[in-house]
Amino acid sequence: MADKQISLPAKLINGGIAGLIGVTCVFPIDLAKTRLQNQQNGQRMYTSMSDCLVKTIRSEGYFGMYRGAAVNLTLVTPEKAIKLAANDFFRHHLSKDGKKLTLLKEMLAGCGAGTCQVIVTTPMEMLKIQLQDAGRIAAQKKLMAAQAQLSPSTGAGAAESVVETRTTAMQITRELLRNKGIAGLYKGLGATILRDVPFSIVYFPLFANLNKLGQKNPDAKAPFYVSFLSGCLAGSTAAVAVNPCDVIKTRLQSLQRGINEDTYSGITDCARKIWKKEGPTAFFKGAYCRALVIAPLFGIAQVVYFIGIAEFILDMIPKRRD
Repeated sequence: MADKQISLPAKLINGGIAGLIGVTCVFPIDLAKTRLQNQQNGQRMYTSMSDCLVKTIRSEGYFGMYRGAAVNLTLVTPEKAIKLAANDFFRHHLSKDGKKLTLLKEMLAGCGAGTCQVIVTTPMEMLKIQLQDAGRIAAQKKLMAAQAQLSPSTGAGAAESVVETRTTAMQITRELLRNKGIAGLYKGLGATILRDVPFSIVYFPLFANLNKLGQKNPDAKAPFYVSFLSGCLAGSTAAVAVNPCDVIKTRLQSLQRGINEDTYSGITDCARKIWKKEGPTAFFKGAYCRALVIAPLFGIAQVVYFIGIAEFILDMIPKRRD
């Protein structure tokens, strides 16, 4: 990849197409991941990914699994485009001498890509998490109200008083901008960087080296299935490796809390409270969900990227003659 001239428009289009396809396929699993990561030991609504999805369908309907998907589908195009194009850009410039990229340079390229993408990733994740977790909090409140109604010491009719008010991404955005300015959309920026930069440092070099195993010669593209499997394996490995940072980021970016759930003042405070109250295994909540999300997401991305769908589209556009 480093040897060929970068076509930035093609990379942006490929990244966008891959992101749209990938998100549509795996978004319900991502919703389950967010809800599993956010629930604390006080009131656990879900025991597993499948339990979460079944309960979501029962209480919110099939499309309840896609709450927040519109935000992702809108912003995933620039996010994935920036990530993939930035990695290509840095790899291209780090290999100007024509030599093969060393592992350190591959990691530096990944670091640069991860740093660039948080411009879009942070507000996207901020809005998505509020919409994804709203159903969990509403279900928890209904459960507590129902339990209170059954209690003889509590007045009747408590359960009926709990009504979920559905908010939209635009309402959340306006509220954040009005109260906190642009900084409101970038809450959890530090945790997002801590997640995305190491992810890219692991993912891109690992993918590049796995993909090379399927190349018959250095100038040839790897076969279709090799790019897909390399993207899946590299993506799931990187996802699990940075899952502790993802748990912290999810907790910090959640504006609403369930009953008896902790609030956090920053990354260190969040990590300390999780370790103390929930144990080290809590940092890997939703890890298998995240691996199931990232594996096909990046597998699809790399297939689209290496097939060069955008190059095909751009070649069909008539070029202007001077």
